[in-house]
Amino acid sequence: MAHIAVLGLGNWGSAIARLWALDGHNVKGWTIEQEVYESITMEGMNHKYLPGFSLEGLDASMHIEETLEGSEIVVLALPSSVILDVVEEILPHIRPGHVLLDLAKGLAPGKRLISQVILQMLNDNNMHNPLAVLTGPTIAPEAAAGVMTTALVASEDVSVAKRLASTLTTPTFILHPASDPEGAELWGAFKNVVALACGLVDGLKKTGSLGGDNLKAAIFNAGFREGCLLLPQLGARAEVAFGPAGLGDLYVTATSPHGRNRRMGEKLGSGLTLDEALEEMVMVAEGVRAARMFRDRAEDLSIDVPFVIALNTLLDTYIDAEECCRRMVALS
Repeated sequence: MAHIAVLGLGNWGSAIARLWALDGHNVKGWTIEQEVYESITMEGMNHKYLPGFSLEGLDASMHIEETLEGSEIVVLALPSSVILDVVEEILPHIRPGHVLLDLAKGLAPGKRLISQVILQMLNDNNMHNPLAVLTGPTIAPEAAAGVMTTALVASEDVSVAKRLASTLTTPTFILHPASDPEGAELWGAFKNVVALACGLVDGLKKTGSLGGDNLKAAIFNAGFREGCLLLPQLGARAEVAFGPAGLGDLYVTATSPHGRNRRMGEKLGSGLTLDEALEEMVMVAEGVRAARMFRDRAEDLSIDVPFVIALNTLLDTYIDAEECCRRMVALS
């Protein structure tokens, strides 16, 4: 039995906390949201983010130091926009025995990967705690319901990845160790960009426009192709594209009705502006932030990314969803 602290009780944080608690681990969870805390402690369920699933056995708190106390594995189940602030907050409470598991993906300010910045923060404080990233085809409601899936645990120290994969694998949540955290994190972020684009098709279909499965397949293909060209130039090993952190995660995020980035794209495709679509979202859609960051990083390195540029042109309201899709299909 492991002692696990899950920082962030959104839908994915709540889902994995449920899986590990059901598997016999001691799981504590931290949230800043009063309604989430009260829902879990009083009713044993996260009505806001994961309705319909019991979280019995999860010890929830709004005090981060309480959640960390006695833990061995610290799971950072936080949006990429806030994760570094939370890491800064927990640094005084990190012990040498803590292993950190990062669920956020993408580029941080300064255009380094989030995991790289976390490692730098640890090093700057003379801490040498192991860090791994987790990513894969993991739609939260399905995972919580016990639908079998697989994911990747990646660390520069593969022995850390192997220990985490062995400890945290459950009968339905099967983890594979890997030694390329950069590749896992880059694909984990880029898949949200492609999912956002695929969601446009669903929005167009609702309006009676040109949306359909053929178009979505063409956009999916164009996005995957651009990822295969771009991400190795940013540090990913080429083979990651064809594993659970690459094609597997990309497929489920771009096609599942539960995918928040696909849903965000659907809102844009139906005619909402970016601000209107964001206003309607309960959970964070990381694809918008990721699209901006991949565009900026590619520009810095003089890398041609027409798929990412087309999506950003839509986000900046210079073209509509139909024109964005036309530009993407021209690439496939």
